[in-house]
This record gives sequence, C-alpha cells and structure tokens, in this order.
Amino acid sequence: MARTKSRRARKRHVQQELFRHGGKRKGAGRKPKHGRAGSAHKRRPEIKPYHALHVGMRVVSAVGNPATITAALRERFRIVHVSIQRTHVHMLVEAENTKALARGMQGFQISAARHINTMLGSSKRRRRGQVFADRYHVEVITSPRRAYHALKYVLCNWRRHKEDQQGLARTWLVDPFSSGISFPDWKELQDKDLEWSIRETYDPLLVSPPKTWLLREAWKRHGSISARDVPSRHR
Repeated sequence: MARTKSRRARKRHVQQELFRHGGKRKGAGRKPKHGRAGSAHKRRPEIKPYHALHVGMRVVSAVGNPATITAALRERFRIVHVSIQRTHVHMLVEAENTKALARGMQGFQISAARHINTMLGSSKRRRRGQVFADRYHVEVITSPRRAYHALKYVLCNWRRHKEDQQGLARTWLVDPFSSGISFPDWKELQDKDLEWSIRETYDPLLVSPPKTWLLREAWKRHGSISARDVPSRHR
C-alpha cells in the first residue's frame, strides 16, 4: 500500500507477511469420510435475488494445492468471498435464481478444471482428470444471523483447521488463500492506526462487493468479526 515515510513510522503493523506461495499446507482441510462416493443428488433449494449462498466443493486429492486453485477465480459470477483449503473450497456467492447459480457454478468449475489441469500438467501435455470430487453443496442464507456465521466461517476457515499455527503463517493476520484481505469490516480495522503490511508481490483474490442486504449490512446486527476468530463447525 502506498504511504509516506512519516505515516509508516506512526502506523502499527499487525501482520508481517501476507503472500501467495506454491506449497501444500500440511494437514489442511477436512478429510473425506472413508467410503464416501459423493453428495446425494438432492433437489436444489429455491433461490431469490435477496438471498446469499454458501457454496462448498470438495477437491480431489491429486489437485489439493491452494496455489493452483486460485487460478480459477479469475472468472467468476459474483463471488463475494472465498476460502481455499487443500481438500475443499468455500464461497459466498450471489445469484438471481437457481438457474443463474447452476450456470455460474458450471462455468466456474469448467474454468477451474481447465486452469488447474494446465498448471499441474507438463510442458507437453495438460493434466487430465477430475478436479472436484462431487456436486457442490449449497446453503441458502435467509437471515442476518446466518449471514454473520457464514461470513465468519468462510473468512476464518483456516483458523478452524489450525493452519495459522504453522511456520510463517503464525505471522499472518488473515489467510492469503482467502479473500480476507478485501473484507472491509474486520474488528481490527476499527483501530484507525492499523494498516495491513502486505508484500508488494502479493496478488489478492478477485471478488465482487456484496449487493445483497444480508452480506452488505444485515449481518452486523449480530456483532463484529475478528480476524482472530476461530469458527465452530458450520451446519
């Protein structure tokens, strides 16, 4: 971030490093249950334009590298927030209706598979094979309380998996494999002297600002969200 030398001396840095790397995160992500063949093909819930959506997808083990999955986020359909783990991806998205969600997710998964298989392939041949393990799961968020818990769960998901306790990650305030750096309402940002300390080469994930009332304002009825929060298991 651009700032003068005089301001730099006064600002209090709360994060030493925040950048993208290419390695796997040891032990990250929830492991699939033994013998699980995939999510049941249940009928998708009805979606309204004023709803928010929590989408979860499992990633096959051969792909499990957050740095490769980030490439898929260059093409998006109002992805408001995202958290990329080794075995799964969480997103908060907005869509006008069920058909818009289905088309947007289809385009996202096709784009993701193309980018990821290219990155994992050799110079002569692109990797072939499945990227996502099964159908995506959708939770329709209809209340401010559910929006609050969904935001906390997605943005702080890495702390739930204790990834913030390993190596250099202990010096980070937010997960670099999430859109946390673009969230403007962290409790810590209420301190006017706080300023993110970000490596110049860090390339933040591209997300869209929320348009729904639930993700823009309504969730604030239930308190603030701290970058140090550890979310409980999301239902």
